[in-house]
Amino acid sequence: MTNVGVIGVGSMGSNHARVYSTLPEVDLVGVADADEERAAEVAERYETTALDRRSLIERADAVSIVVPTRFHYEIARECIEAGVDVLVEKPFVDDPERGEELVELAEREGVVVQVGHIERFNPAVLALEDVLADKEVLAYEVRRLGPDPGRDIQDSIVTDLMIHDIDIVRTLAGEAPASIDGVGRSDGKHATATLTFPDGSMATLTASRVTQRKIRELGIATDEGYVSVDYLDRRIEIYRGSMKQLIDHEGEGRYRHESVIERPFVENTEPLKKELDAFVEGVRDTRQSAIPPEDGLAAVRLAKEIERNAFPDGTTREDATDE
Repeated sequence: MTNVGVIGVGSMGSNHARVYSTLPEVDLVGVADADEERAAEVAERYETTALDRRSLIERADAVSIVVPTRFHYEIARECIEAGVDVLVEKPFVDDPERGEELVELAEREGVVVQVGHIERFNPAVLALEDVLADKEVLAYEVRRLGPDPGRDIQDSIVTDLMIHDIDIVRTLAGEAPASIDGVGRSDGKHATATLTFPDGSMATLTASRVTQRKIRELGIATDEGYVSVDYLDRRIEIYRGSMKQLIDHEGEGRYRHESVIERPFVENTEPLKKELDAFVEGVRDTRQSAIPPEDGLAAVRLAKEIERNAFPDGTTREDATDE
């Protein structure tokens, strides 16, 4: 039995507690939060105990850290020094230098650190490996748009939202971009980044809090067609080269093009469950992280570079979050 806990049980943290409470061979030994009433409420809901942070770290083999980013370093360090494995929600840290310290500390202590880039566990993203096999990728286009949900955080639109897609595109490309550019609105609620990779492929990523429709889409242009991924519906559509057909229209020959669309099977599983399953497996069996801290650190560095380009005046503060 693996004893797990959750530090920070706001909207996303309470979902971690919910999923842990359902996993086999896992005992949710407690939750902790600066808001003691909130911790007690979540603990009662999932039949566990509300504890202070130190007591939870003493009881747990592994914990999820689901607190505002500015506290990630402090709490992760406390857990690692205690020999407790950690899943740190994205973004990994707010300061890349502190992230390097955590990477070195975890290696010395033999602690598993996984970064919570949940879109890696989206069934549609997992299915991309087979879809893109033996295809040359020409370009990526990503849109992560939606209305402002009104929850206050310190992270920018880039480190809160776009970082999901920074991680996905970097993972699919398999290498760091050769060039990075970005533009943004002065209020910090809309940003677009352009990345160019050494193989000549490019990516355009847009994140926004000024639309009234929630959109989470990834498009990939390949040498064989176009792949469309809907993160929300967990759906993939593959558009192959169109078929040209000559038709008769009032005595005149005209051509009609029809696209060939394939919709491969995608499992209907919850990404968070797959993410926490992978974390527990790494803690209990493999002692390996599904998403190591080096990947989380690379995503943070890219996000910071995009921020510097998109918001040269330093206006990056958002008034909302989306885990």
